[in-house]
Amino acid sequence: MKTRAVVLRGVSTARPYSETRPVEVEELELGAPREGEVLVRIAAASLCHSDLSVVNGDRVRPLPMALGHEAVGVVQETGPGVSRVGPGDHVALVYVPSCGFCADCAAGRPALCARAAAANGSGALLHGPSLLTDASGAPVHHHLGVSAFSEHAVLAQESVVPIPQDIPFTVASMFGCAVLTGAGAVVNTAALRPGQSAVVYGLGGVGLSAVLGARAAGAHPVIAVDPVPEKRKLALQLGATDAYAPGEAVEAIRALTGGGAELAVEAVGSPKVMAECLTAVARGGSVVSVGLPAPDRVLEVPALAFAGEGKSLLGSYMGDAVPRRDIPRFLELWRTGLMPVERMHTGTLPLAAVNTALEELASGRAIRQVIDASGMLDG
Repeated sequence: MKTRAVVLRGVSTARPYSETRPVEVEELELGAPREGEVLVRIAAASLCHSDLSVVNGDRVRPLPMALGHEAVGVVQETGPGVSRVGPGDHVALVYVPSCGFCADCAAGRPALCARAAAANGSGALLHGPSLLTDASGAPVHHHLGVSAFSEHAVLAQESVVPIPQDIPFTVASMFGCAVLTGAGAVVNTAALRPGQSAVVYGLGGVGLSAVLGARAAGAHPVIAVDPVPEKRKLALQLGATDAYAPGEAVEAIRALTGGGAELAVEAVGSPKVMAECLTAVARGGSVVSVGLPAPDRVLEVPALAFAGEGKSLLGSYMGDAVPRRDIPRFLELWRTGLMPVERMHTGTLPLAAVNTALEELASGRAIRQVIDASGMLDG
């Protein structure tokens, strides 16, 4: 079948993206689902900083690539052997299609699945090579097994999680990446306990989701740090008790917590911010890093912070989540009002406006913009 999709053919840092247009909407040929795969009509796809990181080259991916990895849709067709979902099911898409059998999957850490990492790194799907080709017949790579900035996508059944049909698409679209990564870092990686203090550096979709996760976990105080005043204001509305600009943050954190926070979440992708997080936590405190810096960036911190002060620096990919467990439970927290992710929704745009959306994200003005991929949000 034919599908319109957002394709990146060469990395670009030339801005504004709304004028330089690094990505374009192309009509691609999409193969039918194979064994273990499903065809999904994409309803809503959120624009994440990880998409921007592919465009500007911070995340090296094989090109050309059909972008988009945070989305929700409706199953249209299933291939042989599919048992997890059926036509008509609403599904959240997950960017790590864990195999279920490797050592990390067996240990309850599917985000680190070796088979998924290999497939995602090569631009293939978990069950086979790319199913996308352009007008010349040349293959186009899949982005993280999803390629959600498209009218339709074929995915491994391991990349979809069924969700209730009464959840609005714009809300559900944020749970497969932002919420899993941010809230998961707090709940799963850090195992934050009620009454512990937490600080979140970087208030994009992932950082604000970490604020929501800290609030839901009963942390106090919950401190938000970002240079953009509007983002600090939103963090306070989402449950942060205090918010500061970076220059004043460390001193304020120490004053509020009596010496340093017990947990700091770094959601910027900056080694400098990681280092500041280590100074912002107390002796015995933990820093969880979820940001994705460019591969050549190096972290330099005082070595004595670890054995001498008992501090920990933990990496967290996809929030150490188990998507089939965590997406439903986070959605239930949304129902209760504890995770009002709809407040992060900056705007809804058509596929054709994706370059404008990229510029809004790169400028720091936007948090979560939703792409109406196939016209399902019109009514």
